Amino acid sequence: MDYALVAIAGIVAIVAAAAWAPRLGVAAPLILVVLGVGYSLIPGVPPIVVEPDIILMGVLPPLLYAAAITVPFVDFRRNFSTIGVLSVVLVVASALVTGFVLYMILPDLNLAAAIALGAVISPTDVVAATSIAKRIGLPSRLVSILEGEGLVNDATALVMLRTAIAATAVTASGAEVVAWNAVGEFFYAVFVAVAIGVVVGIIAVWVRRRLDNPMLDTAISFAVPFIAYIPAEELHGSGVISVVAAGLYSGHQSAKAFTAQSRISERFNWRTVQFVLENGVFLVMGAQISTIIADIDPGMLPIHEAVLLGLLMTGLLILIRYFFVWPLMFAMRRQEQHFAEEESGLARALDRLQAMVSMGARHDRRRSGIERRIDRRRNDIAQLRAEGLGWRGGIVLGWAGMRGVVTLAAAQSLPRSTPYYEQLVLIAFVVAVTTLLLQGGTLPLVIRLSGIRGSDRTADRRELASLLEEMSTAGVAVLEGDDVTIQGVEIDRAVVERVRADTLLAAQSAWERAEYADRTDGLAESPHQQYRSLRREVISAERAALLDARSRGAYPSRILQRAQSLIDLEEARLEQIDRGGRVEE
Repeated sequence: MDYALVAIAGIVAIVAAAAWAPRLGVAAPLILVVLGVGYSLIPGVPPIVVEPDIILMGVLPPLLYAAAITVPFVDFRRNFSTIGVLSVVLVVASALVTGFVLYMILPDLNLAAAIALGAVISPTDVVAATSIAKRIGLPSRLVSILEGEGLVNDATALVMLRTAIAATAVTASGAEVVAWNAVGEFFYAVFVAVAIGVVVGIIAVWVRRRLDNPMLDTAISFAVPFIAYIPAEELHGSGVISVVAAGLYSGHQSAKAFTAQSRISERFNWRTVQFVLENGVFLVMGAQISTIIADIDPGMLPIHEAVLLGLLMTGLLILIRYFFVWPLMFAMRRQEQHFAEEESGLARALDRLQAMVSMGARHDRRRSGIERRIDRRRNDIAQLRAEGLGWRGGIVLGWAGMRGVVTLAAAQSLPRSTPYYEQLVLIAFVVAVTTLLLQGGTLPLVIRLSGIRGSDRTADRRELASLLEEMSTAGVAVLEGDDVTIQGVEIDRAVVERVRADTLLAAQSAWERAEYADRTDGLAESPHQQYRSLRREVISAERAALLDARSRGAYPSRILQRAQSLIDLEEARLEQIDRGGRVEE
């Protein structure tokens, strides 16, 4: 009963923090960490003890999947090199440097165990930084980089952690095993994980597209992250990468594989799951502090020294991150300077292709494919140039290195026989909480002082209007001609004009259904039924134009997502009207 009351109080605290956070100008995760710490200090309250496997296997997969299905694949692809440096190279460097420092300070700690803790405190949290970044309105490319880094770097850290723990059992120092095995294990883990994740994503999409019930569709999606995670871990791959791969594939295919109602239901339900889980784990993080402190033996390392080590590791991690970010920003700027040369070369290649004489249908298809790839690359270059990140972006990217619940859960998964085990868990906790409160609490101020600006709303409106015009042109083309027919049935011109003007009213449809319900031909001759059939044809053409624009990369992902939402709402409205013959629906 005590824990039931604690759970209810936790839900209330999560909702209250989310409601008050915008008014206080503070991100909800920061408030929840403070509330959790305050709870842990109340005498007599039930202690909060969460097994690390519950977080790593029960909470992490759905959290990563919920984030992955909303990340535009085109943005992930465009920023893949930057994401790779931050999520792999930076994590490895951070783990090695911080691990070596701990090894030099703590006399009874071997190098492998020290590197294991370094791997624990190295990955950034996908939720903490992006929740603040989206609320403040950072440039979309910067948000995409932070999202991609947070999705992938957990895999690097957990693979290093697993390797370091194995090394601890093999040799006293473990340095050789960590050095030689980490690289091989990482590439094996990534290969296995990507293969399993993509296969799971393909099967999940195939199954879900055959379900015409959004409730069943969403229920299946809840199982996908675990179906992707468990086999990858059993084969010693990275369950994290597998979940991310399945989520990216499912999210990318949803626009053409699922119904509008299924997409709307999935977005809403997964956002709710993500909201409860991600905020709940931050609350639990703070609530565990008293349990962590109570287990510490001050004879080996006093609490205040462990806290000081945690603060030292925090400062070291910030320095290492900036050490990587500044050269990375310089390399990105140099890359942007070469874009003009590449763009002119692509333009010349495209001109030569278009000037070639046709040599048959097969040759034309091949040439069309090459032209499409060239056009996509030109659009990639245009978007990257338009969303370039200068020194201001470097400042924000370097400061947005908050740690989260994976750090604490992974620390508790260290072998209990590890020297200084309780102190190492406290060090990880100090790093996570300090980065959340220090960096997370001051990130809005850093963003304002840097002067970095988010997306131009006026430009976004123009981009959206341009895309909608392109889509509507493709849709209206369905209505051109003297006679418009669908499945051999000629559509009345009045219906065509109604579709063109889009003046359907739900109330009129309901009256019309009542009028035509008893006729032998049902609603086949109903003007509203004809309207809906024709309107769906128009929407289908608009969706094809949208998917074509997405494949070409002609518009920013945020614009494509807004247009997708508009189409989904209209299509879902038509589906609901078609099902409106039964009162219970």
